[in-house]
Amino acid sequence: MSPLIRNPLSRRGKKKAEERMVTLVSKPGCHLCDDARAVIETVCAETGASWEEKDITQDEALHRAYWEQIPVVLVDGEQHTFWRVDEARLRRELGS
Repeated sequence: MSPLIRNPLSRRGKKKAEERMVTLVSKPGCHLCDDARAVIETVCAETGASWEEKDITQDEALHRAYWEQIPVVLVDGEQHTFWRVDEARLRRELGS
Protein backbone atom coordinates (compact mmCIF):
# COMPACT_ATOMS: atom_id res chain seq x y z
CA MET A 1 0.00 0.00 0.00
CA SER A 2 1.31 3.44 -0.91
CA PRO A 3 2.14 5.63 2.06
CA LEU A 4 -0.26 8.22 0.63
CA ILE A 5 -3.27 5.91 0.76
CA ARG A 6 -4.45 5.83 4.34
CA ASN A 7 -7.03 3.94 6.29
CA PRO A 8 -10.35 5.80 5.91
CA LEU A 9 -11.07 5.16 9.59
CA SER A 10 -8.17 7.35 10.66
CA ARG A 11 -9.14 10.90 11.58
CA ARG A 12 -7.23 14.08 10.98
CA GLY A 13 -8.08 15.67 14.29
CA LYS A 14 -7.77 19.39 14.83
CA LYS A 15 -4.43 20.22 13.30
CA LYS A 16 -3.29 23.73 12.64
CA ALA A 17 -2.80 24.64 8.97
CA GLU A 18 0.99 24.65 9.39
CA GLU A 19 0.81 21.01 10.53
CA ARG A 20 -1.10 19.91 7.43
CA MET A 21 0.37 18.33 4.29
CA VAL A 22 -1.20 18.83 0.87
CA THR A 23 -0.13 16.41 -1.85
CA LEU A 24 -0.72 17.04 -5.52
CA VAL A 25 -0.78 13.83 -7.56
CA SER A 26 -0.03 14.92 -11.11
CA LYS A 27 1.58 14.00 -14.40
CA PRO A 28 3.87 15.91 -16.74
CA GLY A 29 2.16 17.97 -19.45
CA CYS A 30 -1.20 18.12 -17.67
CA HIS A 31 -2.79 21.60 -17.88
CA LEU A 32 -5.26 20.81 -15.09
CA CYS A 33 -2.27 19.84 -12.94
CA ASP A 34 -0.69 23.22 -13.69
CA ASP A 35 -3.91 24.95 -12.59
CA ALA A 36 -4.12 22.83 -9.42
CA ARG A 37 -0.47 23.54 -8.58
CA ALA A 38 -1.07 27.29 -8.79
CA VAL A 39 -4.03 27.10 -6.39
CA ILE A 40 -2.16 24.83 -3.96
CA GLU A 41 0.92 27.06 -3.97
CA THR A 42 -1.20 30.12 -3.21
CA VAL A 43 -3.31 28.54 -0.47
CA CYS A 44 -0.36 26.82 1.21
CA ALA A 45 1.71 30.02 1.15
CA GLU A 46 -1.17 31.88 2.81
CA THR A 47 -2.02 29.22 5.40
CA GLY A 48 1.45 27.91 6.22
CA ALA A 49 0.55 24.36 5.19
CA SER A 50 3.24 22.24 3.55
CA TRP A 51 2.77 20.75 0.13
CA GLU A 52 4.45 18.24 -2.14
CA GLU A 53 3.93 16.91 -5.63
CA LYS A 54 3.97 13.26 -6.68
CA ASP A 55 4.34 12.23 -10.33
CA ILE A 56 1.78 9.53 -11.08
CA THR A 57 3.98 8.16 -13.87
CA GLN A 58 6.71 7.36 -11.32
CA ASP A 59 4.56 5.48 -8.75
CA GLU A 60 2.62 2.37 -9.73
CA ALA A 61 0.34 2.46 -6.66
CA LEU A 62 -0.64 6.07 -7.30
CA HIS A 63 -1.13 5.25 -10.98
CA ARG A 64 -3.53 2.41 -10.17
CA ALA A 65 -5.43 4.42 -7.58
CA TYR A 66 -5.78 7.76 -9.32
CA TRP A 67 -5.01 7.57 -13.07
CA GLU A 68 -8.50 8.56 -14.23
CA GLN A 69 -8.84 11.37 -11.70
CA ILE A 70 -5.64 13.42 -12.00
CA PRO A 71 -4.88 15.89 -10.79
CA VAL A 72 -5.76 14.59 -7.35
CA VAL A 73 -5.30 16.57 -4.17
CA LEU A 74 -4.74 14.78 -0.89
CA VAL A 75 -4.77 16.48 2.49
CA ASP A 76 -2.90 14.55 5.15
CA GLY A 77 -3.01 11.50 2.89
CA GLU A 78 -6.77 11.54 2.34
CA GLN A 79 -8.36 12.47 -0.97
CA HIS A 80 -9.69 16.02 -0.89
CA THR A 81 -10.61 16.56 -4.55
CA PHE A 82 -9.72 15.76 -8.15
CA TRP A 83 -9.69 17.43 -11.59
CA ARG A 84 -10.26 21.00 -10.36
CA VAL A 85 -9.20 22.55 -7.06
CA ASP A 86 -11.58 24.98 -5.43
CA GLU A 87 -9.43 27.53 -3.62
CA ALA A 88 -12.04 28.39 -0.96
CA ARG A 89 -12.77 24.73 -0.23
CA LEU A 90 -9.07 23.91 0.18
CA ARG A 91 -8.68 26.89 2.51
CA ARG A 92 -11.62 25.64 4.63
CA GLU A 93 -10.14 22.14 4.74
CA LEU A 94 -6.90 23.58 6.05
CA GLY A 95 -8.81 25.48 8.72
CA SER A 96 -8.25 28.99 7.42
